[in-house]
Amino acid sequence: MNFADKLIAAVQKKGNPICVGLDPRLEQIPASIVKKITDKKGMTKEAAAECFLEFNKGIIDAVSDIVPVVKPQIAFYEQYGFQGVWAFEETCKYAQSKGLIVIADAKRNDIGSTAEGYSRAFLGDVEMFGTKAKGLDADALTVTPYLGYDGVKPFIEDCKKFGKGIFVLVKTSNRSSGELQDQDIFGEKVSKEFAQDEHMRVYELMAHYVESWGADEVGESGYSSVGAVVGATYPAQAEVLRRLMPQAIFLVPGYGAQGGGASDVKPCFNKDGLGAVVNSSRGIIFAYEDKEKYGPDGYADAAKEACLDMKEDLKEAGIC
Repeated sequence: MNFADKLIAAVQKKGNPICVGLDPRLEQIPASIVKKITDKKGMTKEAAAECFLEFNKGIIDAVSDIVPVVKPQIAFYEQYGFQGVWAFEETCKYAQSKGLIVIADAKRNDIGSTAEGYSRAFLGDVEMFGTKAKGLDADALTVTPYLGYDGVKPFIEDCKKFGKGIFVLVKTSNRSSGELQDQDIFGEKVSKEFAQDEHMRVYELMAHYVESWGADEVGESGYSSVGAVVGATYPAQAEVLRRLMPQAIFLVPGYGAQGGGASDVKPCFNKDGLGAVVNSSRGIIFAYEDKEKYGPDGYADAAKEACLDMKEDLKEAGIC
C-alpha cells in the first residue's frame, strides 16, 4: 500500500493528525521504573535501554487508541550504544503491533551504496547469508537532502518497493534554521529549471525538488510518499511551502515545548483538512511533570490526557 494512503487513512480513522515523539530522557523516567530495572541490571546501558522500552510501552498503550503516528528520535537511543538501538527497534515493533504508524526520526543521507545501506536499514531488506531479512522496518524515515538527488534516490526507490515513506528536511523548526534555509538564491540554472524570475529562498528551492521527487509516488489519496519536514515555528514560511508542495504530507515539529501552537500549524494543512501530521514530544510523554494530579507513576495517563488536550486544541483551530 502506498505510504501516503496508509497515513491519510490512519489520520482519518483517528480523527486527528497527532504524532507523538518518543524521545525518552533517562533523568525523566519515573523512579519506580528505574529502580525496578536497575535493581536487576545495575547502573548499565542495558538497564537504561530497558527503562526506555518499558516507559515507551506505557506511553504507546495509553495513546494508541487516540493518535495515528509515533516518532522515535534515534539520537536518544543511540547514545546508549547497541543496547539503546535495541530499545529503539523494540519500540518500533511494539508501536506497530498496536496499529500505529512509526516514523523513524534519524535524518539519514549519503551517496551511492552508503545511502542504499541507510535505506535498507530503516525501510527495506538487508542481505543476510544469502537470504533477506527486515532491517529496523520503520514505516517512514526523515531524510536530509543536502547531498542532492543521488543521496535521496535510494530512499525513494525503497518507498516504492516496500510501501514506505520519507520526510525530507525543508524548513526546520530550530531557531538557527534560517542561517542556511532562509538565504536568498538567484541564478540562471535555478530560474530556468523552475521558471522563476525573482529571488528564491533555499527552503523554496528545496520545496520544488521535493515536489518533483515525489511526483511519481502519489497514491489514491492525492498525496505522495515523499513528504517534507516543515516546522510549526515558521507559519508564514509554511503557508508558502504548502502552495509549493500541494501533494506532500508535512511532518510538523515545533508544536508545544518549542513554542508552536495550533494556529501556527494550520498553514501546513490543505483545504481538505489533510496533508500534515503534527508532532509533540516532551509535552506529551513528560506531561506528568505539569499535571501534578498524576505524579510520575501516572505518566501514561498524563500522556493520554495531553493527547486529548492537543486534539481539542487542534479542533478549536479548525484542523480536526
